[in-house]
Amino acid sequence: MLAMNLIRCCLSLARRSPSHFLNLSTTQTLVSPSSSRFKLITFQTMVSRAYTTPSHPSGKLLFRQLFEKDSSTYTYLLADVSHPDKPALLIDPVDKTAERDLSLVKELGLKLIYAMNTHVHADHITGTGLIKTKVPAVKSVISEASKSKADLLIQAGDKIYFGDLFLEVRSTPGHTLGCVTYVTGDGPDQPQPRMAFTGDALLIRGCGRTDFQIFTLPKDTLIYPAHDYKGFTVSTVGEEMLYNPRLTRDEETFRNIMENLNLPYPKMIDLAVPANMVCGLQDLSAKPVEAISN
Repeated sequence: MLAMNLIRCCLSLARRSPSHFLNLSTTQTLVSPSSSRFKLITFQTMVSRAYTTPSHPSGKLLFRQLFEKDSSTYTYLLADVSHPDKPALLIDPVDKTAERDLSLVKELGLKLIYAMNTHVHADHITGTGLIKTKVPAVKSVISEASKSKADLLIQAGDKIYFGDLFLEVRSTPGHTLGCVTYVTGDGPDQPQPRMAFTGDALLIRGCGRTDFQIFTLPKDTLIYPAHDYKGFTVSTVGEEMLYNPRLTRDEETFRNIMENLNLPYPKMIDLAVPANMVCGLQDLSAKPVEAISN
């Protein structure tokens, strides 16, 4: 049913104004913001090639895109480097690369405060639980609708602050009922173009089995998916509206595509889903290792 409704949802929402994107009347402040200004700095991916993104005047946001090869998963590191504490967060960390991510956080002099997931993953074990054993102050984050365990259970409309920057939580169910997209804030002191971390709801030139509201964002919004299997790293809302071979078709064609993908049973699903439902700490009796200082 969700797959059958996807095209209708996308095509109708794509023609509506951003005010229809989501009712943001309910806001949960997790960290108090201030009014400093910043810019979105040039960055490099930690994969095979580098690219840049437009700059914002005051150099505030640090951004890194990280890659885990076995599951083709992207993990995203964001930090407010103009704040005295340099607070940071990780989106969709993987257990196999948790050490790498924490080493990078330490090298950059950041204070990791959140380890967040866009949904309960079926193709890898989240790194949030492992990260928490090494940096106990870190809070795990996932949607309440996922029915998973975490320190902070978020809902659509919540704002997650790290320093003076924040992410908005958008409900994008379909691939799973608990899928959310994290979008950088809208405002004169927030990065432009905006950035949307879509998990499996929207991939570059593809999508998961999903029903979502991403196409109402401005067309220059940068799309950062949770996975890519062809070597792409970033797209935009405008590009996907034009070139996504699944989402540019009518509903019947989309349904036929999704029902005939003939995908193999996810090789990690029997391990990943139970582990991710408890924040990646499938062995709760394991002795935590010594914490890493940030």
